Amino acid sequence: MQGGKTVYNKVDTNLNFVDREAEVLKFWKENDIANKCISNREGCDTFTFYDGPPTANGKPHIGHVLTRVIKDMLPRYQSMKGKKVLRKAGWDTHGLPVELEVEKLLGLDGKEQIEKYGIEPFIKKCRESVWKYKGMWEEFSDVVGFWADMEHPYITYENDYIESVWWALNEIWKKGLLYKGHKVVPYCPRCGTPLSSHEVAQGYKDVKERSAMVKFKAKDEDNTYFLAWTTTPWTLPSNLGLVVNPEVDYVKVSYEGQNLIMAEALVDTVFANKEGEHPVLERFKGKALEYREYEPLYPYAEGKIKKKAFYVMCDGYVTTSDGTGIVHTAPAFGEDDARVCRAYDMPFVQFVDAKGNMTEDTDWPGTFVKDADPLILDDLKAAGKLFKAPKFEHSYPHCWRCDTPLIYYARESWFIKMTAVKEQLIANNNTINWIPDAIGKGRFGEWLEHVQDWGISRNRYWGTPLNVWECSCGHQHSIGSIAELKSMSDNCPEDIELHRPYIDAVTIKCPECGGEMKRVPEVIDCWFDSGSMPFAQWHYPFENKEIFAERYPADFISEAVDQTRGWFYSLLAISTLLFDNASYKNVIVLGHVQDKDGKKMSKSKGNAVDPMDALRKHGADAIRWYFYENSAPWLPNRFHDDAVQEGQRKFMGTLWNTYAFYVLYANIDNFDATKYELEYDKLSVMDKWLLSRLNTLIKAVDNNLANYKVTETAKVLQDFVDELSNWYVRRSRERFWGKDMNQDKINAYMTLYTALTTVVKLAAPMVPFITESIYRNLVCSVDDKAPISVHLCDFPVANEAFIDTELEAEMELVLEIVVLGRAARNASNIKNRQPIGNMYVKADRQLDDFFKEIVASELNLKAVSFKDDMEEYLSYSFKPQFKVLGPKVGKQIGEVKAALAGINGHAAKAELESTGKLKLTLKSGEVELLPEDVDITMSQTEGFATQRYGNVTIALETTLSQELIEEGFVREIISKLQTMRKENGFQVVDHITVYAAGNDKLVDIMSRKEDFLKKVVLADKVVYGSTEGFVKEWNINGEDITLAVK
Repeated sequence: MQGGKTVYNKVDTNLNFVDREAEVLKFWKENDIANKCISNREGCDTFTFYDGPPTANGKPHIGHVLTRVIKDMLPRYQSMKGKKVLRKAGWDTHGLPVELEVEKLLGLDGKEQIEKYGIEPFIKKCRESVWKYKGMWEEFSDVVGFWADMEHPYITYENDYIESVWWALNEIWKKGLLYKGHKVVPYCPRCGTPLSSHEVAQGYKDVKERSAMVKFKAKDEDNTYFLAWTTTPWTLPSNLGLVVNPEVDYVKVSYEGQNLIMAEALVDTVFANKEGEHPVLERFKGKALEYREYEPLYPYAEGKIKKKAFYVMCDGYVTTSDGTGIVHTAPAFGEDDARVCRAYDMPFVQFVDAKGNMTEDTDWPGTFVKDADPLILDDLKAAGKLFKAPKFEHSYPHCWRCDTPLIYYARESWFIKMTAVKEQLIANNNTINWIPDAIGKGRFGEWLEHVQDWGISRNRYWGTPLNVWECSCGHQHSIGSIAELKSMSDNCPEDIELHRPYIDAVTIKCPECGGEMKRVPEVIDCWFDSGSMPFAQWHYPFENKEIFAERYPADFISEAVDQTRGWFYSLLAISTLLFDNASYKNVIVLGHVQDKDGKKMSKSKGNAVDPMDALRKHGADAIRWYFYENSAPWLPNRFHDDAVQEGQRKFMGTLWNTYAFYVLYANIDNFDATKYELEYDKLSVMDKWLLSRLNTLIKAVDNNLANYKVTETAKVLQDFVDELSNWYVRRSRERFWGKDMNQDKINAYMTLYTALTTVVKLAAPMVPFITESIYRNLVCSVDDKAPISVHLCDFPVANEAFIDTELEAEMELVLEIVVLGRAARNASNIKNRQPIGNMYVKADRQLDDFFKEIVASELNLKAVSFKDDMEEYLSYSFKPQFKVLGPKVGKQIGEVKAALAGINGHAAKAELESTGKLKLTLKSGEVELLPEDVDITMSQTEGFATQRYGNVTIALETTLSQELIEEGFVREIISKLQTMRKENGFQVVDHITVYAAGNDKLVDIMSRKEDFLKKVVLADKVVYGSTEGFVKEWNINGEDITLAVK
């Protein structure tokens, strides 16, 4: 090698990648690589990715690493495939989560205190709060290698964004699908606002509560009671009716001097744990009970209702799966209750206020409904009206943000009529490629089958204001743009901010009566904001129509599974309402990240992992790689240090060490790959095999990533890198050691260089940092015309001419045989340096001598032979599993046992493995046995170690001849002498003298094999019986000897 300059930069073999990643990040920023990846694809086809916007008032958690690395990888791949990939970041800035943070910050609790503090200062604080952790999100995204345009993000609180949302709402209004209705809605009393059905779905918790079986006294029959059931005792003071199923059989039973009416099917359940007889007096259908009146449970409704109430109604929703078959009904607190009461023209009362407290009308004013439950039960018990209050566990909805139990509560609210577009929703969902399919067709598909109208309005402050103005004459008008608002208003400021309270002050002139119209007070569900991002991020339709057309729908989105009824739904709902199509083509649903025991991570449990700590400890590539290869993306991921380090060692460590090996020898030889060609015809079989594997790998990775198969991609890359290092390089090492730059050495260098430079391009979308480091050194240092970043390269294309499937199959069999051979050696405790005579192999195919020699040299064997059967080396015997098989075959068990005893074990084992069953023909007829029906014992012939996997069986000869044992001793002695050469500081080319003393048996063996020994250790002579120079005592296979070198 001339001079001090090397071809490549020296490679440090430590596996601490964190510092290297920081250097790569600096290089990307200084050279604007992320933007160059877009600009160098100008004029190419587009690939559109939508980023589900996070809220910057919450810190990123480890789950965000998973979403970021999946979202980042596929756009990187598409960019290398020649697509123009724009990645606009976004921030979700409205809604309850933000308001609750600000309430905490200001020490406020609830709407009264907010209004006292002032809506304007409150929303100003909200606007500040949403950026609390912006810097942390940006740093986190940088470090993890997530490329997105954070300089020009879309922000849901900006006027342009809100105006686009208003346009969308106005389009929905024009279609007659936005309406105001008095409905029972899920309602959070703490936040003072209704929630949509998809928000409710996110907050269910299992709770244990008391239900109530209550006696309602019949008016038309003495001493007779309707026994009704409820799981919400707090609704009983608002009771107006009872409901039965008209088709169900009901009975009147006598119990402790009273007559009780209930469903016949539930009598035993009702009287469980009750002493005494309960004879049936009468049977009738539920229909017979219709319009029968009863005495009110409480007098609170007296004087407040004008219509008739307190009678029995009929409806099919009542079941006999639990309770009593008679349901207490309060139209203010249940959708079914309200529907049935409307059908019977029943009046309406609501003895619970907007804070979820019992009203002054009751005996428990100001008590929160859940706290009122036990008080009401005690009161009913004292009045003799409670039959029993059984405890039961059920799943109850809680507010997904503040954790308060929700109540179902009748109120005026604004809805989008999703039920009117149900069929379109389902049809559009069927065009989406869901990964996994089971969520799209199952969980999400079923949700759409039962879609409800979207409760869109929120009685809150910080959100997109609902764009509807109302007049006292009853007319309503929807505004679709700022221009329209200004044209209809004479008090709209020029620079109007589209938020409360500013927008509340803007009035418009009623087109019907000329009167003053005021905006309704509600804001909208923030999920409508994020679901509008496909068009609102571009201020469509007011500008950027071409950009929107080019970038809609998205080719790809990906978020965690809890977005199934969140963002995934709002995106599809809005695109169906506006454009009647799906706004995304492919979606990868991601599982949750758990701790190492599979438990949910939480700060309170102390098992949460700070993402920045993890990134600083392991580096981004290691964590990215772990998430890709660990399990399918939609399954829960168990995150812990050991698992991340293991993945890093197996893939990144192996790749880095192979790269370091190439650079070390290429620098010694001053080898510049750009000065040579890869000449396929001159290559060895090993080189051709590697190039075939490499090109097969290109096709596999390309096909997998094109089809959003993440884990499969990681697996094929890992397998290839393992074979590259532990097979190709290990078997080819000596080719790099020769002094002369002959054709074989050039072939070895060029094959390894081609494999390394190709594999870093294939892996670049997944592990962008390590691949950049390797690429910059291997390629840019020798080729100034190459792209300056691996991410600016085109994705590799397979060279079909290099693919030799036959050669790959042969080498795969070699590898399988070697693995089994090593296992057999280990099981027999025969060291690797001890030569073995013969190994016999049975497989689907035979290997020629070239491949047999590879197996023999790998396993230190004298000969490898293929056999058609292995019966002389191992046998299988079959017995019945009596416990399992006895009940199946009964009296035939004896015959089965005898048949199994005489069976050909190899044939039976093969039949059982290939067909999953074993057929026996007995005198009494044919019997089919399954694997669990039989007990199989494998026994090997004395003197052989056998191993079997799949279709390959090997038998290793373990009986060693004297000749082999002596050769084993010589190889061990050579190994010790080589160690002593190193310890004594001899150079590779130095010749030595060897001394041996203290063991006549070993000295005799050495003297007979002296020529072989001298050649290997570069000894000019061997002296027996005395020692000089560097002396050491050794125990070799149980024999003590003193060796010396000089």
